[in-house]
Amino acid sequence: MAAAGGEGVEKLEDMIVRAAETTSQHVAAAKTAIGAVIFGQDKVVEQALITVLCGGHGMLVGVPGLAKTKLVEAMGTVLGLDARRIQFTPDLMPSDILGSEVLEEAPGGRRAFRFIPGPIFGQLLMADEINRASPRTQSALLQAMQEQHVTVAGSRHDMPKPFHVLATQNPIEQEGTYPLPEAQLDRFLMQIDVEYPDIEAERRIVFATTGLDEAKAQPAMTADELIAAQRLVRRLPVGESVVNAILTLVRSARPGPDAGDLGQSIAWGPSPRASQSLMLVARARALLDGRLVPSIDDVISMAEPVLKHRMALTFAARAEGETISGIIRKLTSRIG
Repeated sequence: MAAAGGEGVEKLEDMIVRAAETTSQHVAAAKTAIGAVIFGQDKVVEQALITVLCGGHGMLVGVPGLAKTKLVEAMGTVLGLDARRIQFTPDLMPSDILGSEVLEEAPGGRRAFRFIPGPIFGQLLMADEINRASPRTQSALLQAMQEQHVTVAGSRHDMPKPFHVLATQNPIEQEGTYPLPEAQLDRFLMQIDVEYPDIEAERRIVFATTGLDEAKAQPAMTADELIAAQRLVRRLPVGESVVNAILTLVRSARPGPDAGDLGQSIAWGPSPRASQSLMLVARARALLDGRLVPSIDDVISMAEPVLKHRMALTFAARAEGETISGIIRKLTSRIG
């Protein structure tokens, strides 16, 4: 009986490994499909896909014209999600994104309120220029991001599954904007910096987008397969050395003795939510790379997008030319 039980355990482990390998292939195919229409932004595509695999939300920061909107559209098609876009403006009200109740009269003369869902009820939401919305509207989106539901007229309305927000910010134009508070920034799993493409990628963009036929994204996964992949990410084993690297890195990014000589440069640092985020993104990066166990290299690679929006430097450090990216690189060099 003991032998039979052992064989059962081995078969179960084999099934889990096969399922993980199949999921890894689906995820890799999704990355390739997105990369077929988004040129020169391999790191952005990888980080955006990792964000969704972790079940989180991402902040895309970059100047206009770098295919941020197209990225979200392509991800919606490739991942089989209902993708929607909201252009945030200062006069946008919470009801404009959440929806509202309208009074309807039935044929018998009876009147009743009916809820009409707003554009936020999609599986993949692009919040374009989120910092242009008023704090009141930002807080309405915050509830949906954090609680996975919204409240309208005292009634709860659940968000669809899965639900992800990819918000954008323009780093060069700050006039007429409402900077996001630290509490809302912390809800974003990663800050994804979208930079200019290199010359070869831009050459490819010019030829691929100005001809008669333009490449279109092709489906590679379904929403159910994505949900299965998100569950798998949370089941991947993490070694003790990786856990220690995550804790050491996050704790050293806070002001205090753990930061050593860099402590005086940090005004405030990441909360334990950053440790949770690093644990998830390290697993998701490993799965995207075809591995079932994350490594310390995964932690180092994902440290900047996870920590960058969760830290602030002192005035003295900024006056001396220090940057948050530079501080994070110094901290990761200690655990490499």
